[in-house]
Amino acid sequence: MTDATTEVMPKGALVKGKLSRDDIIMRGSMIVIGLYLLITMVFPLYAMLSKSFSTYQFNLAAYEVMVSDETGTNFSEAETLAAINQELNLVDSSDLGAGSDGRMGVTQFFPDFSFRSPVIYRIRSVDESGRFLIGSTLEEGNDWVELDSNTFRRVQLRPEKSTGFGNFVTYFSTPALSNSIKNSLFIATISTIVTVTLAFWFAYALNRSKMRFKGVFRLIAMAPILVPSLLPGIALVYLFGNQGFLKELLFGASIYGPIGIVIGSVFFTFPHAFLIISTALAISDARLYEASISLRATPWRTFWTVTIPGARYGLVSAAFVVFNLVITDFGLPKVIGGQYNVLAVDIYKQVIGQQNFEMGAVVSVVLVLPAILAFTIDRFVQSKQVALLSARSVPYEPSPNKRLDTAMFVYACLVGVFIVGMLAVCQFAALVKFWPYDLSFSLNNYQFNRMDGGGWAAYFNSIKLGLLTAVAGTCVIFFGAYLVEKANGFHTGRSIFQMFAMLPMAIPGMVLGLAYIFFFNNPANPLHGIYGTMTILVICTVTHFYTVSHLTATTALQQMDREFEAVSASLKQPTLKLFGRVTVPVCLPAILDISIYLFVNAMTTVSAVVFLYSPKTALASIAVLNMDDAGDIAPAAAMGMMIFYTNAAARIFHLIASRGILRRTQAWRNR
Repeated sequence: MTDATTEVMPKGALVKGKLSRDDIIMRGSMIVIGLYLLITMVFPLYAMLSKSFSTYQFNLAAYEVMVSDETGTNFSEAETLAAINQELNLVDSSDLGAGSDGRMGVTQFFPDFSFRSPVIYRIRSVDESGRFLIGSTLEEGNDWVELDSNTFRRVQLRPEKSTGFGNFVTYFSTPALSNSIKNSLFIATISTIVTVTLAFWFAYALNRSKMRFKGVFRLIAMAPILVPSLLPGIALVYLFGNQGFLKELLFGASIYGPIGIVIGSVFFTFPHAFLIISTALAISDARLYEASISLRATPWRTFWTVTIPGARYGLVSAAFVVFNLVITDFGLPKVIGGQYNVLAVDIYKQVIGQQNFEMGAVVSVVLVLPAILAFTIDRFVQSKQVALLSARSVPYEPSPNKRLDTAMFVYACLVGVFIVGMLAVCQFAALVKFWPYDLSFSLNNYQFNRMDGGGWAAYFNSIKLGLLTAVAGTCVIFFGAYLVEKANGFHTGRSIFQMFAMLPMAIPGMVLGLAYIFFFNNPANPLHGIYGTMTILVICTVTHFYTVSHLTATTALQQMDREFEAVSASLKQPTLKLFGRVTVPVCLPAILDISIYLFVNAMTTVSAVVFLYSPKTALASIAVLNMDDAGDIAPAAAMGMMIFYTNAAARIFHLIASRGILRRTQAWRNR
């Protein structure tokens, strides 16, 4: 009989458990979705950042030219283009900068050039770095190329690429460009102050008074979310533009510029600020107000010592959200900004107007910095927020106060008139024949197929984009959030995934769209085939609005006890079965909210897709922009209102469907 040999583990040694099949599936799925975010967010941003440091400049010293006499036999001594330019002073040094696709014709260095001349030219590159085009043929090397005059006029130089801060130096040394930073910060700051102030008192009226019709006012406050940011600009043109019927109220000032941008920004950011502040005001402890009354504090003192401190986190968060929305918005300043340049419009001008993609990347980097700073501060403030309600707290219920209720009702009416009035003006403009000369009603402005912008096909493309984004985006985002919240272990992977999920919130839509050009439009990219298709629009839209949807999903999932997973494991049930039969039904309200959020934003987004659409995938929001550029302002207003009505119908359908679905799947909540 032999003794069995037993291996003794050292005391305190950690024993790693073997990964189960479910753990492997969940970690593998998390890696797949993480790769999706890496490919659709991180890699494009890196490509854009690299592009911003790529400088292109014409090196005239790299090319030599010889010119024959009239007989075409005797050639002059070889001379570099730099030497010729120095003698004749034809091209300034500031004109030698170029984009990656820049070209420079050689004939401009020969003032007496004529393509009918019998003169013969010889040209070559001094070193291997010099390259030039003859028509579409690229010539490399340093051998002489002999050309007649007619062919010589087709010779174009190509710029040399280098890496450095040259583009940034050019940007900040160009006042017309660098002033956009000051303008953007000024507009964002003023708009934030005005919007947060108006939204606070509106939220205060709905939460701290007994005024009537609160539900109606809440619906009105949310209406601007349903329209693209271009629409308030169009409304302001009809109200205060050169033919506006209220232009006298500006006392000679122009609506085209900072005044119009601020008013329009207040309109489209108001719902965002209102939602955040209203949530903060809704959570209040009545005992604090009772203590204030017992201490005989005045209402004004109570307001500053109880109400404002209780809502401070909401106010700060609302301020940074509004600031971020305004400074990154493109549609509104494009419509009504006039000559008042801002960063987002500068990106559009550099890319679309001048085809200078490198400078567009530089402006994008500059725009990202304040957006990321605002987002970071907002997240930091939210991390410092503490619970304002304890188990002993008493919900605050406002008491009737005729004077206060009347004042709040009047204020809410004024804000409501502002919001409804802007929408009504757009609808009125869409129905009249010819503003302001023929105000009879007609549906001519809805004949989109006769206008620039994509016609009715653009409208149906937007609906298609919204549906695809809602379905695909909801599936990917909710499942990704589930993996982060419910996976066992894998702390490093979950942290990296969470970081990727939060990144889209800090990236402006214009920046993301431009980054997609650099990344997906590269023929070397295996995914190049999706460029210009509906697929890339869906991917861009899902990625752009990923963060808010992810936070919504994680909030819902955090309310579910992890004992569900423990019970499932003890019963030896697959995790995916638990996900389908328990998690999804319990979190169905959040899933429906994510889907309608993605649909509405897909219908209204402009900045994220303005660089990515093709003639076959033109969208309704882009059609509004293109029709406005073409001078078809009334049809642009009509298309904008079609987006509004579509989103409103989607919201109503979502509400009705939600009630029916939740009545069947959430009955357990009422037990």
